[in-house]
Amino acid sequence: MKRYLVETTHKKEQCLTVMKNFALTGHIKIFNWGCKDGVCTGWAIIKADSKGEALLSVPAPERNTTRVIEVKKFGSYHILVL
Repeated sequence: MKRYLVETTHKKEQCLTVMKNFALTGHIKIFNWGCKDGVCTGWAIIKADSKGEALLSVPAPERNTTRVIEVKKFGSYHILVL
């Protein structure tokens, strides 16, 4: 299974609606939110088989403002072969 950074953004005036949508899907707790600091963005690391599957962690209305990035950890060995 791969790991993905899921980043979803919204406007300040959309916060309440977005939070309600995430609460309804049960995914609100897996995201970290910057809204209280004026950065209306949520981030989560999702384990999934594909980007499309990771995107399913975001409610449908918010998917068009979401990006999914495959992430990997590197160790000392990886630096030598990069």
